[in-house]
Amino acid sequence: MTVASSSPPPGLPLGSDPAAPPSTAAPTTKPRKGRARARGDGALAAVFVAPAMLGFLVFLLWPTLRGVYLSFTRFNLLTPAEWVGLDNYTRMVQDPIFWDSLTVTVEYVLINIGVQTVAALAVAVLLQRLTQSAVLRGVVLTPYLMSNVVAGIVWLWILDTQLGIGNEIVSAVGADRIPFLADETWAVPTIALINVWRHVGYTALLLFAGLQAIPNDVYEAAKVDGASEWRMFWRITMPLLRPVLAVVLIMTVIGSFQVFDTVAVTTAGGPANATNVLQFYIYGAAFGRFQFGYASAMSVALLVVLSAITLIQYRLTRAGQTDLG
Repeated sequence: MTVASSSPPPGLPLGSDPAAPPSTAAPTTKPRKGRARARGDGALAAVFVAPAMLGFLVFLLWPTLRGVYLSFTRFNLLTPAEWVGLDNYTRMVQDPIFWDSLTVTVEYVLINIGVQTVAALAVAVLLQRLTQSAVLRGVVLTPYLMSNVVAGIVWLWILDTQLGIGNEIVSAVGADRIPFLADETWAVPTIALINVWRHVGYTALLLFAGLQAIPNDVYEAAKVDGASEWRMFWRITMPLLRPVLAVVLIMTVIGSFQVFDTVAVTTAGGPANATNVLQFYIYGAAFGRFQFGYASAMSVALLVVLSAITLIQYRLTRAGQTDLG
């Protein structure tokens, strides 16, 4: 008689039942390794994000909160801030120069945005439909590489009433010289067009990038149906470019409301406050008259206005939606 061995088959742990089905439980080491790897990736991401977050906190969030606080105080750098409640905002509402500066700023924004958007859209479409040369893109972007201060000084020389080459050309064609930056009627449109000249290339390249995302098959199908370039522009390009155009408009409107340096180096707010835009008035109140509390109140008001305009633009233009399937 043979006696069956009580030892389990090779490969099975001692004490296990050979007839039992194999265990399907997943090993516990992989999830632990996955969690450890995720923690390591999170720590590495935090290291890379930390400099940008530090800059945001130090140079953006803290100055904003500090400015909001100062808007409720009387502060001139020489004495401690004195809490005055809503006095600065009451003064702002009753200040005719503030409202005049806001009106001048709105006039500048309308001219700048209107001309710049149309010109940039035309340049972008021409680059996309006629040529995609990298050299031409570089030429279009060249004015943007120049600072606003340098651009303002150059155009101040060009448009000088007596010696500027611009007025020399005007005089050569038989017209009277135009005081572009010294006349109340011409000053704001001239400053707006100077900034259009500088920024139109950058705006065009942003729109050009949006045009690149539109499939060529859509244009080819429209050509087969006999659509003209003009019809394709209104029925294909504009609807499909809408999200990018909306974002570009939001960016340019915010930037236009913050115009300062071009005004500072060309007209200094003149003539007769004709170009005294809101940013220049805020600067004068803070660093010219040391009324930092009142300047902070106007800055907060500008922040509220820009936030409201941005929200309205975002909703009306449906910037977060696209018609591309």
